[in-house]
Amino acid sequence: MSTAHTIRIAKPPSTKRVNLADRVYAQLKAELFDFQLMPGDPISENEIAERTRASRTPVREALFRLQRDGYVDVQARNGWYVKPLDFDAFDELYDVRITLECVAAQRLCALDNRPPALTGLDATWGIDTARRETDSTTLWQLDEQFHAEIVAAAGNREMARIHRDVTERIRIVRRLDFVKPARVDATYDEHAAILRLLGERHAEPAQHLLEAHIKASRDAVRQITLHGLFEARDAIRTGAA
Repeated sequence: MSTAHTIRIAKPPSTKRVNLADRVYAQLKAELFDFQLMPGDPISENEIAERTRASRTPVREALFRLQRDGYVDVQARNGWYVKPLDFDAFDELYDVRITLECVAAQRLCALDNRPPALTGLDATWGIDTARRETDSTTLWQLDEQFHAEIVAAAGNREMARIHRDVTERIRIVRRLDFVKPARVDATYDEHAAILRLLGERHAEPAQHLLEAHIKASRDAVRQITLHGLFEARDAIRTGAA
């Protein structure tokens, strides 16, 4: 006599739970980028569940996603915590940025027609000092858009995809570049100069300026101390930067 076997198929997670995990993930990520959660800070699943009005299951799912992204980690005895900033890893990612954007500059200068996206960037960055944006959050978003559109306009979708991934991974420190007024002015001036060189099809000078521009951003971030992180957080909160 044969014995019947019941095959159990695991149910997929409910849409509600997935949506909750997404919401908690997005909220925690925003708190990391705003330095409401500082490097080294412990993270309590219970505390997050209480203030996000979610159960511990979506909270844990969100934390595991952030762990895969490299923002948090967990220890057997001490639980979850925000990972310290790894400046050596950031240096390597900035090197990848330089390579991708310099190749993009070369490709753009070889095109027969100037991509419309660059004309749109001219309108953002080629403005007088009095009209320049001063809000740090808006500025780092505009800066990301500038570099992303240069790579995208070059026409290689894989390059653009890799560049987006690198941008995501350095975002937590990249926005620190805009808490100092001197770096804000330099960014406007250098972006405008890069666009002018691209428009004139001067590939090599554009590449050199792009490389120097990205390295200056990297070096400014390198100088951030723990005290500087607290100052940056206060500036972000007050909108003073």
